[in-house]
Amino acid sequence: MKKKVSLITTGGTIASREISNGLLKSGAISGEELAELCQLPEEIEVKVVDVFQLPSMHIGFEQMMEIRQAILNELQDPEVEGVVVTHGTDTLEETAYFLDLTIDDDRTVVITGSQRSPEEVGTDVYSNLQNSIYVAVDPNLRGIGAVVVFNERIYSAKYVKKVHSSNLQGFDSFGHGYLGIIDNDTVRIYQKPVMHEVHRVKDQLPRVDIIKCHSGQDGFLIEQLAAGPSKGIVLEAAGRGQVSPHMIDAIEQAINKGIPVVLTTSAEEGNTYPAYSYPGSAHDLLTRGVILGSDYDSKKARIKLAVLLSTQTAIQANAFER
Repeated sequence: MKKKVSLITTGGTIASREISNGLLKSGAISGEELAELCQLPEEIEVKVVDVFQLPSMHIGFEQMMEIRQAILNELQDPEVEGVVVTHGTDTLEETAYFLDLTIDDDRTVVITGSQRSPEEVGTDVYSNLQNSIYVAVDPNLRGIGAVVVFNERIYSAKYVKKVHSSNLQGFDSFGHGYLGIIDNDTVRIYQKPVMHEVHRVKDQLPRVDIIKCHSGQDGFLIEQLAAGPSKGIVLEAAGRGQVSPHMIDAIEQAINKGIPVVLTTSAEEGNTYPAYSYPGSAHDLLTRGVILGSDYDSKKARIKLAVLLSTQTAIQANAFER
C-alpha cells in the first residue's frame, strides 16, 4: 500500500515561469502542473492542493492562516503520512515557524521552495520537491514540528534563515546546524530538537512590528508605532541586546500603553542577556519591562509574539526562553 502525502502549493519561484527578457512571474505554474513536471516518487501517492499562487512577499498573516487551515484539512485524513508546502523563499522561514508554532499534530509538515525557476538551467525545483516528499513520510521526524528542506538538507523551522539571495545553498541555521540530509532518496537524521511548543492560535493575528536598531537612534519610530495600530514591537538590537539611550523614553511609553516590547539581537548567534549596566543595555531595558528574546531572530520573534498575543493570555517574562 502506497504512503500518502498532501502537496500544498502557494506560488513562489518554485512555481514561476519566464515571461520576457529573463523576468519571472512568480506562481505562474499551478500545483498540478508542478507535480506533472517533477518525477515524484512512484511509491508515494501525492495529492495536490492549490491554495494560491503568490510571490512570498505577498504572503502575510492572513495567507499564513489559510495555509495552516489547508494543512489541518489534509491532516484530517488519518492515511496522510505528512504534508509538503511549496512556498517562495523570501518569507519561507516566517511561514515555516508560524506553522511550527500552531499545528498540533505529530505528522511532519515540510516547507520547501527553490532559488531557480523550473525552466532554468541547474534548477533546484525537482530535487527540493522530491526530497521534501521523502522527508514528509519518514517516521524518524514525527513529533518534532515543521521542518524546512532545501538543497538536500533538513532544518528546524525555528532557526532556519535565508542566507543567500540567489545561491542554491540559500538557507542555513547558524550555530545550530541542520537536522539531517537526504542522500540518494534516503533520509538520514543526525539530531532532533529537544522541545516543541504549540499554541492554539485565534482566527486573526494582531499586528506586530520590527524596528532594526542603529547607533544614535531616537524613539521616533517607536512613538509612531505605539500611537498607531501596532499591538507589539520587536527591537532588533546590537550584541547582547543594546539600544541607543535616546530610545528609552519611547520604549517605556509603549510598555505603559500595554504594548509588549521584545528585545532580540542582530548577531547571527547568541542570546540577549543582561550583561551590562548602563542606559539602553539589556539589563536596563529588562528592569523597564522589556521582554528578552533569548536567541530568537527578529522575524521569528515577531511571529511568536503575534501568536502569543492572539491567545489573549498574559505574556510571561520568560516566554522566549523556549
